[in-house]
Amino acid sequence: MDEQTPRPRVAVIGGGISGLAAAHRLVELNPAYDVHVFEADDRLGGVLQTTTTADGYLLENSADNFITNISYALDLCRRLGMEEDLLPTNEALRKAYVVRRGKLYPVPEGFVLMAPSKMWSVITTPILSWAGKLRLAREYFVAKREDPSDECLESFVTRRLGREAYERLVQPLIGGIYTADPTKLSIQATLRQFVEMEQKHGSLIKAAQRKEANGQKNESGARYSMFVAPKQGMGQLVQNLQQHLSAQTIHLGTPVFSIEKTDDRWTVRTSSEKHAFNAVIMALPAPAASKVLHAFPVLAENLEAIPYAGCSVAILAVDEKQITRPVAGFGFVVPEIENRKILAGSFSSAKFPGRAPDGKVIIRVFVGGACHPELADLSDDEMKQVAMQELGELIGLRGEPEKFLVTRWMGKMPQYHLGHLNRVAMLEEEAARLPGLELAGNAYRGVGVPQCIQSGEQAAQRVCEYLSVKRPPG
Repeated sequence: MDEQTPRPRVAVIGGGISGLAAAHRLVELNPAYDVHVFEADDRLGGVLQTTTTADGYLLENSADNFITNISYALDLCRRLGMEEDLLPTNEALRKAYVVRRGKLYPVPEGFVLMAPSKMWSVITTPILSWAGKLRLAREYFVAKREDPSDECLESFVTRRLGREAYERLVQPLIGGIYTADPTKLSIQATLRQFVEMEQKHGSLIKAAQRKEANGQKNESGARYSMFVAPKQGMGQLVQNLQQHLSAQTIHLGTPVFSIEKTDDRWTVRTSSEKHAFNAVIMALPAPAASKVLHAFPVLAENLEAIPYAGCSVAILAVDEKQITRPVAGFGFVVPEIENRKILAGSFSSAKFPGRAPDGKVIIRVFVGGACHPELADLSDDEMKQVAMQELGELIGLRGEPEKFLVTRWMGKMPQYHLGHLNRVAMLEEEAARLPGLELAGNAYRGVGVPQCIQSGEQAAQRVCEYLSVKRPPG
């Protein structure tokens, strides 16, 4: 670039994983960019937060791994030089459990979220009654839906698999991912692959069996062999991104209050300053983005209309001898029909090595979600009482935990309700009318870490395409 030509300036608003991925990709695509990341908190990473203790614990306060069949997170780790640090899940314990009448039973082998490939495992599972098993087997003959309109998760699953399979298997497995109300959750926006399986094969069972016949392995519950985690926790990914952005400008503790557009220039206003940029990537959660974009009413109104739910994560560190009914697996999910006060339990130290000292167990308990928002806001003492009582009944936990901490993620999980994809299409169409502005984050087309990285990187790509035909302002 000519020394007399100003460097193109790009603002990334929001320093979570979407914003960091966007900023990193901008610099990868054009090292000449002057990138500024604005983050209201005093740290980067958003909900990705890893805590290490002096006595050998590695504690994850939100996501503790990412899936690799969506390649964006894995590809980013490779480009960051982290591939050798990625750990696979413990193959010997790749199993999930479901609570039924206070007892834990393994998810039937080959039952992936809602697609059973091994009918014998369904027939023999104690999770379903004989009536529920027969109704699930009849899915093979249920006609596919011809109506292309949006459908909620509950409707889709009960229509195909029956009420009992929905209540006892699918609802808790999906609830553990989205912490959502299944009567409002859009199947097209969250699990579109199952809609496509129905349309292509006429049956989820047929689709799963054909997939297995073609050599594609179907595990139970979550596809644990597809998950990995950095050796030093998810915070390692954040730290590596921050290091690769060391030549750029990071504004911590700097909330953005508004952005405005004048000709080809974008003005970003903080509490004390205003900055001029050639382009802006908005990577805040939808409610916060709505407030910053108040100068653009259509964007602001549609962003504000995306609902969010909260969830709290209670982390307990205990001695393995305190668990009188140990579970040979990664964790368990709790059906809503069980009327318990927790959504799920996860044994972090069973998934990956190096998470706890020998003989110790890390248990993460998830509380709240869209269906029980009041529980996510319990005090620490109340949360501890709930966690200890539930774990005592379910896995025989006895005595006091060596460590107990609670992280509250209130209003952090976007809810992809019916009509979500139409709203996202409207947002993308409106943003396209504002050249130089891009939206990124988990509010749009996926809540997982890989989808967030994809959203940020694709926003960065569009900014680069825009700036390639624009001269930066003098």
